[in-house]
Amino acid sequence: MIAVLRLAGRLLWRHWPALLALYLAGTLGRYLAIQIAGFVGAYSAIGGALLFPLAILARLVALVAMLLVLRDGMVALGAIAPVPVDRAGRRRAFVDALMAGILPFVAFYAAWGYLKEDAAAYFARLLDVNTGLIADEIFGGRERAGDAAVGELSLGPITIAIIVAAFAGRWLWKRHRARLPRAFAVAAVYLEILWVYLSVTLIADALGIVTGWVQTRQGIVWLAEARAWVADQLVPIAWIWDGVEWLLGEVGGIVLLPIAWLTIAGVIYGQAVAPQSAQLGGAVYTRARARLDTLPGRLRARLKDIWSDLIARFQPIGRAILLMWRAGPVLIGSYVLLFTVLLSLDAALELGISRVVGPNELASFWMVNAPLIFLAVPLVIEPLRVVLVAGAYDAVIARLAPAAASDEAAPVQGETISRT
Repeated sequence: MIAVLRLAGRLLWRHWPALLALYLAGTLGRYLAIQIAGFVGAYSAIGGALLFPLAILARLVALVAMLLVLRDGMVALGAIAPVPVDRAGRRRAFVDALMAGILPFVAFYAAWGYLKEDAAAYFARLLDVNTGLIADEIFGGRERAGDAAVGELSLGPITIAIIVAAFAGRWLWKRHRARLPRAFAVAAVYLEILWVYLSVTLIADALGIVTGWVQTRQGIVWLAEARAWVADQLVPIAWIWDGVEWLLGEVGGIVLLPIAWLTIAGVIYGQAVAPQSAQLGGAVYTRARARLDTLPGRLRARLKDIWSDLIARFQPIGRAILLMWRAGPVLIGSYVLLFTVLLSLDAALELGISRVVGPNELASFWMVNAPLIFLAVPLVIEPLRVVLVAGAYDAVIARLAPAAASDEAAPVQGETISRT
């Protein structure tokens, strides 16, 4: 714990102006992306859906930049993976880290409710613009512009076609990256965030539909009624059961949030230890492999490329989790404790600011000024969070330094580049 705090403090002292500027840039980028997407979405659902992922991308770009800024101060990571010295190497490292971080970041973004916050802001902007268009149509006699398809894309042929097209464009960029101009990397990043965001959203919607259907089945209703009857008959046991459920939920949130942040950092920083990859086997795999070998060579090569491209997105996540597992419970537990203290500081700062400002009118003061007033909290917390995560990751690497040497670890960014 002391080593993590020492390194985090040193990183914060050396880089806090850059961290603060990058976080503000990401926040401003997210706000502008939501405003533009909401305006366009009032005219075209497809246009709004195509622009909305830029809000997520703005936050991800800021996070990747903040983490990479800290690399030159991370001793253990720098010993295994030196920071690129030339401009081309740094640019390539940034793009590769951004590509690798999209999938885990979008999953984290959706799981912790940030995506809902962005969606609420997007639809608020969209409805505001749409209200003006309806008023012009009714009272001004103007013909409404756009397709009048207000809202987000749902599961259908258009959405699936967008996902397929975005994935295909990203795959083509990967194959021909060396021959394409550097500017195409921007388009590749956008295509990656687009197909991942739409896929995650549709999967979440599908799971919600299935869950809703299951919860309305008669068998589930009977189980709920049986549980309620047992709770009425055995009140102490019901109290214990509810307490255990609450405790598991709270502990899960406290533990999973810092682990998720450390996993994202591990994916962005790359592979520091080269563990043995899990090998598939068994009769099912053997039969599938035999059938694949009977396909024409060109088709088999394309299928292998697509499969490898999909698997490559999950491999860094597995490696980051494996690193944490091998670091041991003491180090990870100390990091989780420090992260929890930081969360309590977040809540304390919000409470303190509200007490300093004092009571004011809700409509005329808080609804207008609250976003700007409470922006001071993330300006303090986010640099602290990033340096804490970076310090913990470097401590993990330091703990596994002998294993890295024995396992012939490859350079962090080189591993990432070869898989992107």
